[in-house]
Amino acid sequence: MSPAEIRAREAIADAGRMLADRGLAHGTAGNISIRLDDGLLVTPTNSALGSLDPSRIAKIDFEGVHLGGDPPSKEGFMHIASYARRVQDAAVVHLHCAHSVAVSCLDGLDPQAPIPPITAYYAMKVGGLTLLPYFRPGDPALADAVAAVDPARHAILLANHGPIVSGKSLDAAVGAIEELEETARIFLLLGGRAVRALTPDQLADLAAAFPS
Repeated sequence: MSPAEIRAREAIADAGRMLADRGLAHGTAGNISIRLDDGLLVTPTNSALGSLDPSRIAKIDFEGVHLGGDPPSKEGFMHIASYARRVQDAAVVHLHCAHSVAVSCLDGLDPQAPIPPITAYYAMKVGGLTLLPYFRPGDPALADAVAAVDPARHAILLANHGPIVSGKSLDAAVGAIEELEETARIFLLLGGRAVRALTPDQLADLAAAFPS
């Protein structure tokens, strides 16, 4: 096992513990992965993110073949689809955090903007968010749906399920999904009242000032 793989395993365990400590991961819900040169590391099926053993994290190739560690998450294919769509990204985080899941259950959302750009940091860290229709957990058809999302977008909300966010690093993916969850909480606090979202000019100004 290479030093890079050992560091990646430890980083996944650290991130899982931090997300659990912050109340963003509960039970055995959610999964994390990091892309390697020869495949990806993904949290094992039925594992609690707050108590991961780095040595037991699953390793799979880019076709989903299990190479080592415990059996991978049944949603490993969703991570593979994310990396195929966003070739520049190195990590994916999928959670069932409460406020994002609550938003994903609302009826009548705009699939291309289920949460409007109500704060600058949401626009900067999350950007565009795509809402996908419901698929049962582990449904292979979800991979095709994820793969078809605009590659300019790194954040997806799965209806009645939760968010999946990729990033150029694990820290970036974690930071973005935390910002998504906080904005979902604010969105719910607004309770359906009229929202003064950032204008296209304001969004363009942010993009120019803080290029990704």
